[in-house]
Amino acid sequence: MKPRIIPRLLLSEVIAHLRNPEITIITGARQVGKTVLLEMVKDYLVKNRGILAEDILYFNLDIIKDWEFFQDQGKLIEFLRMRSEGKKIYVFVDEAQKVADCARFFKGVYDSHLNVKLILTGSSSLELKAGLKESLSGRKRLFSLSSFCFSEFLTAKDKSLAELLKSRSKIPIIERKRLISYFEEYSIWGGYPKAALARSQKEKLAVLAEIYSSYIEKDIVGLLEIKNKMGFSNLARLLSGQIGQLVNVAELSNALKLDRGTVERYLWALEETFIIKPLIPFYKNPRQEIIKQNKVYFYDPGLRNYCLEDFHHLDLRADRGFLLENSVFKEMLLFLRIFQKIRFWRTKQGSEVDFVVFEKDNCLPIEVKLHLKKTIVPVGLKNFIAKYKPKKAAIVNLDFFDREVKIGKSKIYFIHPYELEDMLKKV
Repeated sequence: MKPRIIPRLLLSEVIAHLRNPEITIITGARQVGKTVLLEMVKDYLVKNRGILAEDILYFNLDIIKDWEFFQDQGKLIEFLRMRSEGKKIYVFVDEAQKVADCARFFKGVYDSHLNVKLILTGSSSLELKAGLKESLSGRKRLFSLSSFCFSEFLTAKDKSLAELLKSRSKIPIIERKRLISYFEEYSIWGGYPKAALARSQKEKLAVLAEIYSSYIEKDIVGLLEIKNKMGFSNLARLLSGQIGQLVNVAELSNALKLDRGTVERYLWALEETFIIKPLIPFYKNPRQEIIKQNKVYFYDPGLRNYCLEDFHHLDLRADRGFLLENSVFKEMLLFLRIFQKIRFWRTKQGSEVDFVVFEKDNCLPIEVKLHLKKTIVPVGLKNFIAKYKPKKAAIVNLDFFDREVKIGKSKIYFIHPYELEDMLKKV
């Protein structure tokens, strides 16, 4: 049976860039769907742009026979020059980082001024970044593909409900209950496409196990040559139990019996391979606010729960609040505009706000609460509003939607996580 193809939000951005001469580069963790995205782009070129299939060349460097085209840069340039005589061709290279000195290699191809559009993917930002900034400066645009966001996940699970959300219609009560159930599933099993489309929990678990195993063997041992797999995995497990909390490198070093430099290298590796994302503090007065320690979240909650070996329902978990917070954080990362930044706020006096999204002089504080008995504004959010007087604030929760209250001139909106995209547009 042919696997279901779920439209990706990034597709429109990639398609828009096809008219630009620069190299289109799509990065992302293993198995988030980069190859499928390439298939979507190829299909678009044929059906919507009238490009002949013979003018779209596809190379997968996971396949040995495709390697021969990339052993000699000069031969490849001459081959492409002949194929593009009198017409434009499109060259897709999947797993492009496997080409030796890939940034310089593709810079040479680009600088040959062929009538060729290059579209590259890479599972690891590490190899692509090796010479990317300098070698391909002004010659590329980088796109990052994540595992499914919630709207993509919902399309995979319940297309009719997904379409209802897209229509921006008011959601009936019975549909809201389904929506909450799906977001809880998303927070537990995450958004890796194969896991989201799996029919049973056993199959989901097998998919996540294979993704993590492949990640450790190919990225961590193979690419980074980290031999201490146990130490690395223990760090990932330790961090999975600390999402949404301040991370102290010295404490991690002591707990793992690893030197500080090793821990810092492992943290860097986890970030560069799209597993974790640090969150730094928001502050204007460093004397009053904590600025030394970051928080850490996982790019995919399913992989986080795999590291923790816990897939219990949210209501049965002690970490349910942090888990929802992690899922909300991932959603916000995907919908931030180019000049928007995200931070957390915490003072020495103990006032906290989970997230602060800001752009220039405007900011939007966001608090995450799993369940609320009333539309009550938490003390930390009240303190932030008193200090910074934002026009808007939001409390993301699974109980109250379409509610708002005012504190002074600040409006506080009670929203479901699916409303985050629209809320960020108001910053």
